[in-house]
Amino acid sequence: MNYFDLLTFACGSALNWALIIFVAGVVLRLFEIFGLGRKENLSKPRLNNPGGGWYTILSRTLPPEGMLKRDPIIYIGGYVLHFGLFVTIFLFAPHIEFFRGMSGLHWSSLPTALVDASVVASLVALGVLLAHRINNRVKRMLSGFDDYLVWAVTLLPLLTGYMAYHHLFVEYTLMLALHLFSVELLLVLFPFTKLFHTFSLFISRWYTGDISSHKGVAS
Repeated sequence: MNYFDLLTFACGSALNWALIIFVAGVVLRLFEIFGLGRKENLSKPRLNNPGGGWYTILSRTLPPEGMLKRDPIIYIGGYVLHFGLFVTIFLFAPHIEFFRGMSGLHWSSLPTALVDASVVASLVALGVLLAHRINNRVKRMLSGFDDYLVWAVTLLPLLTGYMAYHHLFVEYTLMLALHLFSVELLLVLFPFTKLFHTFSLFISRWYTGDISSHKGVAS
């Protein structure tokens, strides 16, 4: 199999199976979450605040008072990483073309230089966050295989995509195929690792805010 055949496989069967596993896995995990049910709350609401869940989703996007100063690496690194990932995935012209081919939807892209800077910033953030995790005794003890696996599968698409775009070290066709395989690996693992927090964090924040609002306490 030559590099072109490898790229064809990455763009075809491998991508199709990765998307099938991704969608099926996400649906299964969501079914597990909502299938747990929720007992009827018979207590009288202390506040008439039906938007408590939505408020918590918005308010939790900012760090609690004092936490940014206490642990700036986690918060700043996390914001840089997630913002960079969003820009890279959804605002890079070739990626938008991919989404248009899949769904027919498209939108404006950012200049390539800005996307390129976002990739570099995300890579730096990943490196800093890993070093912080390893050097912090408590976080190192709390970290398991899943944490490092998630870190690796997040890093690989960024790194291989950057190398493919800039034609670094490896022949372009091969590097593009490797980039696609790294994305497909991320898609396959996404529903079954902590990457699933992309969906579950909004559900849990809404639930926490709704319950807290019912009880009349801050979330």
